[in-house]
Amino acid sequence: MDEVGEARRRAVDRGAGAGLNTIVMNAVLEACVRCGDVGLALRLFDEMRGPGGCGVDGVSYGVLLKGLGIARRIDDAFEILESIEKDTSIGSPRLSPHLICGFLNALIEAGDMRRANALVARFRQVLYEGHSVLLYNLLMKGYIKSNFPLGALTVKDEILRQGLKPDRLTYNTIISACVKSAEIDMAIRFLEDMKEEAKRDNNPELLPDAVTYTTLLKGLVNSQDLYSVLKIVVEMKSAPISIDRTAYTAMVDALLACGSINGALCIFGEIIKQAGNNKDLRPKPHLYLSIMRAFATIGDLDMVKRLNKRMWPDSVGSISRSAKEEADELLMEAALNNNQIDMARGLLRRIVNEKESFSWTSRVGMVAVKVETLSGFTNSLLRPHVFPQIVLNDPVEKYMIPFQETQPLHADLILEEVVMRFFKDPVVPIVDDWGSCVGIVHRQDCTKIDAPLLSMSRGPPLCVPTSTSVEHVIDLLLREKSEMVVVVKRGNMYEGSYASSSRPLGVLSLAILWKFTADATDIDGMDAAHQLQQDVEASNCG
Repeated sequence: MDEVGEARRRAVDRGAGAGLNTIVMNAVLEACVRCGDVGLALRLFDEMRGPGGCGVDGVSYGVLLKGLGIARRIDDAFEILESIEKDTSIGSPRLSPHLICGFLNALIEAGDMRRANALVARFRQVLYEGHSVLLYNLLMKGYIKSNFPLGALTVKDEILRQGLKPDRLTYNTIISACVKSAEIDMAIRFLEDMKEEAKRDNNPELLPDAVTYTTLLKGLVNSQDLYSVLKIVVEMKSAPISIDRTAYTAMVDALLACGSINGALCIFGEIIKQAGNNKDLRPKPHLYLSIMRAFATIGDLDMVKRLNKRMWPDSVGSISRSAKEEADELLMEAALNNNQIDMARGLLRRIVNEKESFSWTSRVGMVAVKVETLSGFTNSLLRPHVFPQIVLNDPVEKYMIPFQETQPLHADLILEEVVMRFFKDPVVPIVDDWGSCVGIVHRQDCTKIDAPLLSMSRGPPLCVPTSTSVEHVIDLLLREKSEMVVVVKRGNMYEGSYASSSRPLGVLSLAILWKFTADATDIDGMDAAHQLQQDVEASNCG
């Protein structure tokens, strides 16, 4: 904006445009959108199309529509599209797939498949111009971001009905949808279809790339199918593709998940060797920690020490505090599994002094329990918290509160209108016009006073059926670093393409759980509840 102001001053002095043409201002609009300042983008757009302005074109409208979609100003975006359709817009832009796809992609990125499908239905004839698979690839990505990833398969069927040819991105997106749904066999079948079609059409652009194989390897981590992992690794190394650091890391993670420590070490050694000539292949700390976890489990203290030592000079990027803490925790675990109890206890003392708190259900918590058990629980360094009034196997509906008691807010409300609510409650559910829960807003995410609440949510809310155990819900809250889950009817979880569109019945939050740590009149219990809250907050920060 400083450059724009300077250019305007030169224009006044010289009586010329001084470079402020439509192309330059379109770049400024894009900068405003990327910085999240859609209000400024709208003001610049009005100046561009006003008297004395440089004018607007299709690119200007496309950038503005994308920004309005990101800012969740859906009504404003549809008004602009309708004015373009009626040919009443300044600049006479033409409705085209390129113009609409930016707005469509913003809706998809937000997981708003209801409005995305409405947009496609409204401008179907325009979007299908050129018979490109771009639109279908965008829709498939939207289903992956929602809670119904296999909905992408219906989009593939539509591609074939339209007589179009799926491209590599289409297949990669479908494989990603299968992996997210834990349908690994289906993902591998699509890989074979991809290769057969590329061979049949003599189309090398359709052959699998590093992204394809990396996605499959990430899916195979949970299946622990060593044969399939080795087959994918061999195929990757023999294919004419460039294997990057992400792909190598996926190989190591998959082999470790299958228990093949030697195989993972072979790949790790190959990475270190090639990193000498290609700095882009230098492993990140994550890879060192993954291998250290495997050796800590089997009690190979010497290897864990060596990896811990080499992680600092040989890895790329910064090593976070949480990575450093985990490295020390893995040293303690390796010492324990190597029967070095005194060393493990010394490491535990250092960890307790450095960490404010940690969860008993975490890896370090379980190791700490073993250390304390072997030490006879003398001079305990830890303070566990218990829920005497909760049976972890009970269904969540027994402890949830009705959804309406949370006083949900409408998703389109501006934060400034309800800001005092977040001084009272650390987390608030938000609903749409139909009463469906579309997100959960956390107090710490409220950073833009003039933005709608939906733009500050963390995507679709966590949903569980009423029969889910309390233990599973607690694990889910800690794993996803959230403070609330929405409870829905069991039959509603898979009714539509968007699980959160089910009518919510109730919620269970960390605040509700804290009330069960002890009786409200018990001062010590209240201290325990406060300490538990600090424990969870520290876990979330990590």
